[in-house]
Amino acid sequence: MDISQIKSQFPIFRQPTPKGNDFVYLDNAATSQKPQCVIDAITRYYSEEYSTVGRGAYWPASINTARVNEVRSKVKTFLNAASEREIVFTSGTTDGINKVARNFLAPRLTAGDHIIISEAEHHANLIPWQQLCLEKGAELKVIPVLESGVLDESWLASHLNDKVKLLAVSACSNVLGIKNDLNSMISLAHEKGIPVLVDAAQTLCHDRVDVMSLNCDFLLFSAHKMFGPTGVGVLYGKAQCLEQMKPFNYGGGIVKEVTMQGSSFQDLPAKHEAGTANISGILGMGAALDFILSLDEKETAAHLSDLTSYALDRLESIEGLKIMGGKDHKAPLISFTLDGIHPHDISTFLSEEGICVRAGHHCAQPLMHRFQIPASIRASFAVYNDRKDIDRLYEALLKTQSFFL
Repeated sequence: MDISQIKSQFPIFRQPTPKGNDFVYLDNAATSQKPQCVIDAITRYYSEEYSTVGRGAYWPASINTARVNEVRSKVKTFLNAASEREIVFTSGTTDGINKVARNFLAPRLTAGDHIIISEAEHHANLIPWQQLCLEKGAELKVIPVLESGVLDESWLASHLNDKVKLLAVSACSNVLGIKNDLNSMISLAHEKGIPVLVDAAQTLCHDRVDVMSLNCDFLLFSAHKMFGPTGVGVLYGKAQCLEQMKPFNYGGGIVKEVTMQGSSFQDLPAKHEAGTANISGILGMGAALDFILSLDEKETAAHLSDLTSYALDRLESIEGLKIMGGKDHKAPLISFTLDGIHPHDISTFLSEEGICVRAGHHCAQPLMHRFQIPASIRASFAVYNDRKDIDRLYEALLKTQSFFL
């Protein structure tokens, strides 16, 4: 796999940092950089063929309507969904989770019911369920994280009962980098007739997901974490689930007929996409999918696995550095602490060296409480990273220790 050729497609890496260093970007779990094809798709839309979609018979509107439909078809194929009807465009994962909470689960949830999430969830897959439980008098049940970082599936199996109305879990922890055993958890939940929502925001940049094989009821992702633009994402939902739901929002574009007395609504997915879409975002997301699909899936997986193993070995050799979540079932993401130095100080020092990492609680404060730390450093990798980036991180961390200790 020619990583230098892949990296050359990302214009941000062609220029040095403000300090004159080569740019090492290791914050891909937060958001990934954009290849030229994505930038070009957005620029072409605004500069050459701008229009709205679905409402015009003139040529730019026809072209863009067809292109948006093509992106929906690409997403359907990418996820192996049964139909384009199951693909709803959103502003991102957070937006999609809130829509499911308010429009699918809220009408079904009553006092005394349970929602199950895990202790490792991002706040986006925690707060909507927490607030819904408080509003309805339901109870939020939490799968514990074991010391190894793995979810306690025996706890889950013992707590799945008729009171549970939804299981909502991430495909991969955005802090620990551990991939959850979704097949097992979904099977356990479905045996009890419990629907399952999967937060796949951390997964699709490096791991493909087959929703039909997985058999989840909902799955969500954001384009900006997989080389696409911000402000756009996808809610996949089984057709029978989406059909049961009222429109997410009300307004133009979703109606069949409107009178002053009432309205009738379009079929899926238009029913759930009121208003003018984020057209440039959708087109950019389509270009990002094309970029991902242009890469050999097995080669990408092998490269990121090698890079993660190399990073784990190098970082573990640093005295006082502690890795969260062990080394097994690992996505290309490593969180760690360094004895005697606050993560924010480490991140600031690394920035001076031209290296971007994330410091903080990573929108996962309960998990930080679980491991009794206020924050950690997170280094996360994408296909354009290589071993030289890991070496730069290693050397900069040694310099950090020398400076602070």
